Amino acid sequence: MRIDVPKSRERMKGGELPPAEELLPLVYQELRKLAAHKMARELPGQTLQPTALVHEAWLRLGADAQPAWKNRSHFFAAAAEAMRRILVERARRRMALKRGGGADRVNLDELEIPLAADDDERLLAVNEVLEQFAASNPRQAELVKLRYFAGMTFEEAASLLGIAVPTAKEWWAYSRAWLAVAMRACP
Repeated sequence: MRIDVPKSRERMKGGELPPAEELLPLVYQELRKLAAHKMARELPGQTLQPTALVHEAWLRLGADAQPAWKNRSHFFAAAAEAMRRILVERARRRMALKRGGGADRVNLDELEIPLAADDDERLLAVNEVLEQFAASNPRQAELVKLRYFAGMTFEEAASLLGIAVPTAKEWWAYSRAWLAVAMRACP
């Protein structure tokens, strides 16, 4: 089957997503860029590479049997969520291997979101707090996921969420404050 790439790209610019067999070649480089950005914050010597993260996320999204995505934003939000879950699961597996290695305390004066996911304990703590935040603020939590786990800029995340950049910045400020307070309660 021959894919008409220019026609498919034109449909994507309009927010419409092509069929699954055409989708991966069109979004692969963008997904890999997001994965590489996220993996750049990992500790040196990681075995998971950006390409592997993209492939695992693609499989979790349905591979060649993709669901009917509403639009580009819907797809990339799902991809960011899939990448987040993969990284959190890897961190949990590594932490399970340590079996009580003792949790490091987080210095709240230095706490910044996005946090560098330089250790598994911090990543798991951020994930737990983010899930609590999402229960009452799902759209703001989605912004945090896009910025923190997908490494998107305010402009990219605002576009995907269908909000204005100033709104994204306000949500970010609120989210950072909420998450900082919640992180204080983490052991």
